[in-house]
Amino acid sequence: MTRHDREGFATRKATNLSLDAGLVTDARDLGINLSRTCEDALRKEIAAERGRRWQEENKEAIAAWNLWAENNELPLDKYRQF
Repeated sequence: MTRHDREGFATRKATNLSLDAGLVTDARDLGINLSRTCEDALRKEIAAERGRRWQEENKEAIAAWNLWAENNELPLDKYRQF
């Protein structure tokens, strides 16, 4: 979850990153905002990792539900159109 200050804007933290020099040059030449791009990539990576961890933490429940669904009629199965 993004942290926000009183005005509703995401707070910022100055950070030092080591990035490939050629990538930085290309990004600047193309007018790509490095901070925003890194934030977007981090947001996607965080979401993916949280999803992976959720699946790992819930794998037993997911397996149990899948087994139940294989052996029982799904509650709304009669309404399926495929």
